[in-house]
Order: sequence, then C-alpha cells, then structure tokens
Amino acid sequence: MRLAVARYAVPPGSVDRARCDRCGTPVGLDRPLPALGPAARCPGCRARIGAPPGAVEAALATAVAVLALADGPLGGRAAAAWWLAWAVPLALIDAAVHRLPDRLTYPAAAGVWALLGVAALAGAGPAPWLRATAAGLVLGAGFAATTLLLGRRGFGLGDAKLALGAGALLGWYGWSVLVVGLVLAVSLSALVGLALLAARRVHWSSHLPFGPFLILATALALLLAR
Repeated sequence: MRLAVARYAVPPGSVDRARCDRCGTPVGLDRPLPALGPAARCPGCRARIGAPPGAVEAALATAVAVLALADGPLGGRAAAAWWLAWAVPLALIDAAVHRLPDRLTYPAAAGVWALLGVAALAGAGPAPWLRATAAGLVLGAGFAATTLLLGRRGFGLGDAKLALGAGALLGWYGWSVLVVGLVLAVSLSALVGLALLAARRVHWSSHLPFGPFLILATALALLLAR
C-alpha cells in the first residue's frame, strides 16, 4: 500500500514515481525499508516519500476494524475487504494530489463485482447481485454526469470510477444503504469544507478531493448496515 501511494501520488499527467524526487534512489519492493516502512524515508537522502509516517498503517488499522465490526454474510465481507484494500491507498493519493488512478479504481470495482457474484452463486441469489451492479452503475454514471455538465464544479471522473465499486458494495446491502452512504459522503465533505473556510485554510473556489469522503462514508455505511 505504501508503494502504491509513493508511486501514484504524483500530479495528473506526470510519470509514475519510481525514484526519490530528491536524490534519484530507486524505490520499490526490492528495497522496501525504510521508504516503504512506517518511517517513509528515502534510503539514500532520508527525504520523505509517499504518505506521511504512520498514515497508511493507521488507515489500514481502521479498515480492519470496519471489517471486524461489520455484519453480513462472508461473501459481502470478502468484497468489502477487497475494496478497502484498494481504498486505503486511493484515499491517501487523492488527499495528496487530487488523483484517483485507473490502475487502482478499476481493479477495486472489478473485484467487488466478481466477489459479490460468487456470493450470489454461493446462495445469496441473483437479486442482491443485480441490485449491487445497478447501484454501482447508477452512482458511477451520476458522478460522471456532473463532470460532463458542470466541469470542475462537478465530481471528477476518478470519483465516478471509485463510485463503481463503492456503489456496488453498498447496493448489495440495499438501496437505503446506498443512499445513506451518499448522504454521509456529501455531508462529511460539506462539514470539512466549511471548517476549512472558517479557518481560512481554503478559498470558496477551492476544490476538495471527494474520494476520501466517499471512502470513509462507505465504511461508515457498512457499519450502519449491521
């Protein structure tokens, strides 16, 4: 997860990071520490690489807690585990550079769809899987429509791709859970935006990344669906 954040937390249109920005030391799984450990430091010049120290670990611990507390059949929880594993680096990347790379959003959505399909074949039946598929498509299309209609004032296409998996996961548990997740995401985004405005940390024209709020709201909605 730290490698994903370090590699993809670059401005849109930039080449994926494979080396330290300061000294050029290669960063990868062949040299995992300290750059990919909790210290998040380049092994050459000790500059910080990727997510802040402890951020990935704290997010992963939160995801594990959600899975431990969430209710439901094994198939739904397996899909949630898959999605959260991709959502942790996605949230940190979006928070850092306002980017949700396709290499993470597409596997997240495809895995959720496939695992829920297995759960349907294992006994849950086709109805919840069809609802989950429809929910993911509806939420993703709705987000994409705001981009086409409103431009920068709408959600980004990365948010729409993230919504494919989030919508399917929430739709598995019911349309009401999907609505709760969406309302939570928008509410959390609005509250944080107002707080940042009050603290004069952002301007009215600033654009907050929505991915972290959608991910957090999806996790909260899964807990409320118990």
